[in-house]
Amino acid sequence: MIVVFRHFFYKNYVGLSLWPFIILKEDSLKDDTVLINHERIHLQQQRELLILPFYLLYISEWLLRTVLYMDSYRAYQNISFEREAYANEADMQYLSKRKIFGFLNYLMR
Repeated sequence: MIVVFRHFFYKNYVGLSLWPFIILKEDSLKDDTVLINHERIHLQQQRELLILPFYLLYISEWLLRTVLYMDSYRAYQNISFEREAYANEADMQYLSKRKIFGFLNYLMR
């Protein structure tokens, strides 16, 4: 389910997946198939990790990478969940061929 909530986002962020919702900054973003696919990849990650563990791992990985890189945005870009989503967001067939726990392929760098 896609919802629009303009005042929820920080700086340049325009989309977010919070099971079972995709939350967008603007109504026009509903037509952005790449963004929607990116967020659907996150929904699949959340589903396979039974939702709560996804958020715990996401935050833990972000905190660890923030300490490693001393840069919170670079840490965000290197979270395994984000790396998988960014690498495959333009492939509209990705979710149909994605293997379970596909984010693990992006964990080490």
